[in-house]
Amino acid sequence: MNFEYTARDGMGKVISGDVEALDREDALQQLHRDGFQVLKLVSEDDSGGLFPRRVGRQEIIYTASQLAIMVDTGITLSAAIEGLCEQEENPTLRAVLIDIKEQVESGEDFSVALAKHPRQFDKTFVALVRASEQTGTLGEMLERIAAYQRNQLDNLAKVRGAMAYPAIMMVIAVAVTIFLLTYILPQFEPLFSRKGMQLPTITKVLMTASNALLGYWWAWLLGAGALTAGFIYAKRTEAGRQAIDWVKINAPLFGTMYRKVIISRTISTLGMMVQSGVSMLDAVQMCIEVSSNVYYERAWRHVLSEITNGNTITNSLRGNKLFPGTLLQMIDSGEETGKLDYVLSRVSSYYDKEVDNSLKTLTSLIEPLMITVMGVVVGGIAMGLLLPIFSLSRGH
Repeated sequence: MNFEYTARDGMGKVISGDVEALDREDALQQLHRDGFQVLKLVSEDDSGGLFPRRVGRQEIIYTASQLAIMVDTGITLSAAIEGLCEQEENPTLRAVLIDIKEQVESGEDFSVALAKHPRQFDKTFVALVRASEQTGTLGEMLERIAAYQRNQLDNLAKVRGAMAYPAIMMVIAVAVTIFLLTYILPQFEPLFSRKGMQLPTITKVLMTASNALLGYWWAWLLGAGALTAGFIYAKRTEAGRQAIDWVKINAPLFGTMYRKVIISRTISTLGMMVQSGVSMLDAVQMCIEVSSNVYYERAWRHVLSEITNGNTITNSLRGNKLFPGTLLQMIDSGEETGKLDYVLSRVSSYYDKEVDNSLKTLTSLIEPLMITVMGVVVGGIAMGLLLPIFSLSRGH
């Protein structure tokens, strides 16, 4: 096997290179014999190649849960990470864990080692681990992190599931419409032309649409491509992101649910941070980063500015229409009684249930709506075809 290494030589200079060895231990022994202090050692298999395998959130949750169990049973952190490395099948995650283990063994804090891999371990994960290092509750914290991320992943899956149904129905409706206009309707056009009959308005409209699709298909494809490219570009600009995020939280049916999802995510994060001993400033900063909506990010930035000047969260958010009055009342009671972490935990659980209820309500409303839309589209095209045929039959 070939291993890539980063090491410090006898003069203290950091060098990189390759070494051929039977296994990892053999590579370490060779480098130690040459007088190198190994800083990083990764096999070519672990490096992931030209296209590294993606690390999913479910894998990070599993890793955190396994580490929590092993640390709680008295296994050292380094040995626990090594055990995960041996059983990890994802080469990208295995390489990350190997690097973290080597940093921990060299005296680096676990949180600092995690922070060097932001694509796998986000700022919330790192901040919570850093807080646990100060209190000596790493095992408990890792389990709480796993539970927190599992809950966030479940909510995300529910939202995507609710969005998938109307998206699939819309694709089917568009596909059926295109098929009827470009294949079925043209079959009848010669018949209608030979008879020289006066066509109903709906049939004329459908034939015009059919001719436009068939005659200018390239323009439709270019238009669809331009719209897609424009949407992707807009998401990367400040003005475009503002417009998209405004639609998300104000759209009929979807807007209310989306607001509840954001509130649930941010309040859950805030409660988790406060309960774990993270400073309020860092906790609010995390709320800004997990909001994923420019308007809620502004609201939490305002909170950050206000509490820096000694104000409370409640006073900072008062008057902001993005946050319900009942939510502010509950946060206010937590701040006044000194039980903010407990109140935020209860509020987070409440909004998780509200998200579930909103998704169920949304699904129950969308199903008949989409069926009606498809019925109108297909029925309208069928009517445009059948009305001239009925006229012909009456004429005979």
